[in-house]
Amino acid sequence: QVQLEESGGGLVQAGGSLRLSCKYSEESAVGWFRQAAGQEREFVSAINSHGGTTRYSDSVKGRFPISRDNARKTIYLQMNSLRPEDTAVYYCTQMSAPLHLRLGSWGQGTQVTVSS
Repeated sequence: QVQLEESGGGLVQAGGSLRLSCKYSEESAVGWFRQAAGQEREFVSAINSHGGTTRYSDSVKGRFPISRDNARKTIYLQMNSLRPEDTAVYYCTQMSAPLHLRLGSWGQGTQVTVSS
Protein backbone atom coordinates (compact mmCIF):
# COMPACT_ATOMS: atom_id res chain seq x y z
CA GLN A 1 0.00 0.00 0.00
CA VAL A 2 1.33 3.46 -0.93
CA GLN A 3 2.54 5.60 1.99
CA LEU A 4 1.24 9.20 2.13
CA GLU A 5 1.86 12.08 4.55
CA GLU A 6 0.00 15.40 4.47
CA SER A 7 1.26 18.73 5.86
CA GLY A 8 0.85 22.50 5.53
CA GLY A 9 -2.22 23.18 7.65
CA GLY A 10 -2.53 26.17 9.94
CA LEU A 11 -4.62 29.13 11.09
CA VAL A 12 -5.61 31.72 8.48
CA GLN A 13 -8.12 34.55 8.12
CA ALA A 14 -11.14 34.26 5.85
CA GLY A 15 -10.17 35.17 2.30
CA GLY A 16 -6.60 34.01 2.80
CA SER A 17 -4.70 31.09 1.28
CA LEU A 18 -2.87 27.94 2.34
CA ARG A 19 -1.06 25.27 0.35
CA LEU A 20 -1.29 21.70 1.58
CA SER A 21 1.29 19.11 0.56
CA CYS A 22 1.04 15.33 0.31
CA LYS A 23 4.32 13.42 0.07
CA TYR A 24 4.12 9.91 -1.35
CA SER A 25 6.34 6.83 -1.45
CA GLU A 26 4.91 5.30 -4.65
CA GLU A 27 3.22 7.05 -7.57
CA SER A 28 -0.55 6.69 -7.76
CA ALA A 29 -3.78 8.63 -8.14
CA VAL A 30 -4.40 10.63 -4.94
CA GLY A 31 -7.44 12.28 -3.40
CA TRP A 32 -7.97 14.91 -0.71
CA PHE A 33 -10.73 14.52 1.89
CA ARG A 34 -11.71 16.62 4.91
CA GLN A 35 -13.57 16.12 8.16
CA ALA A 36 -15.03 18.92 10.27
CA ALA A 37 -15.57 18.41 14.00
CA GLY A 38 -18.53 16.13 14.64
CA GLN A 39 -19.12 15.43 10.94
CA GLU A 40 -18.34 12.71 8.40
CA ARG A 41 -15.37 12.88 6.06
CA GLU A 42 -16.15 14.34 2.66
CA PHE A 43 -14.42 14.30 -0.70
CA VAL A 44 -12.53 17.45 -1.74
CA SER A 45 -10.51 16.73 -4.90
CA ALA A 46 -8.41 14.10 -6.69
CA ILE A 47 -5.70 13.84 -9.33
CA ASN A 48 -4.44 10.94 -11.42
CA SER A 49 -0.87 9.63 -11.46
CA HIS A 50 0.37 11.95 -14.24
CA GLY A 51 -1.69 15.03 -13.37
CA GLY A 52 -3.71 15.08 -16.58
CA THR A 53 -7.07 14.36 -14.97
CA THR A 54 -8.60 16.06 -11.92
CA ARG A 55 -11.92 16.00 -10.08
CA TYR A 56 -13.39 18.47 -7.56
CA SER A 57 -16.32 18.70 -5.19
CA ASP A 58 -18.76 21.52 -5.92
CA SER A 59 -17.84 23.31 -2.69
CA VAL A 60 -14.19 23.85 -3.70
CA LYS A 61 -14.31 23.93 -7.51
CA GLY A 62 -12.63 27.13 -8.72
CA ARG A 63 -11.04 27.80 -5.32
CA PHE A 64 -8.81 24.78 -4.54
CA PRO A 65 -6.76 23.71 -7.58
CA ILE A 66 -4.99 20.35 -7.16
CA SER A 67 -1.65 19.66 -8.82
CA ARG A 68 1.36 17.38 -8.52
CA ASP A 69 5.12 17.44 -8.99
CA ASN A 70 6.26 13.87 -9.50
CA ALA A 71 9.94 14.90 -9.44
CA ARG A 72 9.34 15.97 -5.82
CA LYS A 73 6.90 13.11 -5.13
CA THR A 74 4.36 15.64 -3.88
CA ILE A 75 0.68 16.44 -4.50
CA TYR A 76 -0.47 19.99 -3.72
CA LEU A 77 -3.83 21.43 -2.75
CA GLN A 78 -3.75 25.21 -3.23
CA MET A 79 -6.51 26.56 -0.99
CA ASN A 80 -7.62 30.07 -2.00
CA SER A 81 -10.47 32.34 -0.86
CA LEU A 82 -10.76 30.34 2.35
CA ARG A 83 -14.02 30.41 4.29
CA PRO A 84 -14.76 29.51 7.93
CA GLU A 85 -16.72 26.48 6.68
CA ASP A 86 -13.47 25.13 5.19
CA THR A 87 -12.24 24.51 8.75
CA ALA A 88 -11.50 20.78 9.03
CA VAL A 89 -8.80 18.14 9.24
CA TYR A 90 -7.56 17.44 5.71
CA TYR A 91 -6.35 14.01 4.57
CA CYS A 92 -4.75 12.63 1.42
CA THR A 93 -5.19 9.01 0.37
CA GLN A 94 -4.72 6.68 -2.58
CA MET A 95 -7.47 6.64 -5.22
CA SER A 96 -8.36 4.42 -8.17
CA ALA A 97 -7.38 5.63 -11.65
CA PRO A 98 -10.93 6.86 -12.50
CA LEU A 99 -10.78 8.99 -9.27
CA HIS A 100 -14.08 7.68 -7.88
CA LEU A 101 -12.91 4.96 -5.48
CA ARG A 102 -10.80 5.36 -2.36
CA LEU A 103 -8.14 2.65 -2.07
CA GLY A 104 -6.00 3.91 0.82
CA SER A 105 -6.41 4.24 4.57
CA TRP A 106 -6.45 7.36 6.76
CA GLY A 107 -3.42 8.99 8.39
CA GLN A 108 -3.31 11.76 11.00
CA GLY A 109 -4.30 14.53 8.61
CA THR A 110 -3.44 18.22 8.88
CA GLN A 111 -5.64 20.80 10.64
CA VAL A 112 -6.89 23.84 8.72
CA THR A 113 -8.63 26.56 10.74
CA VAL A 114 -10.16 29.61 9.06
CA SER A 115 -11.15 32.54 11.27
CA SER A 116 -13.93 34.98 10.44
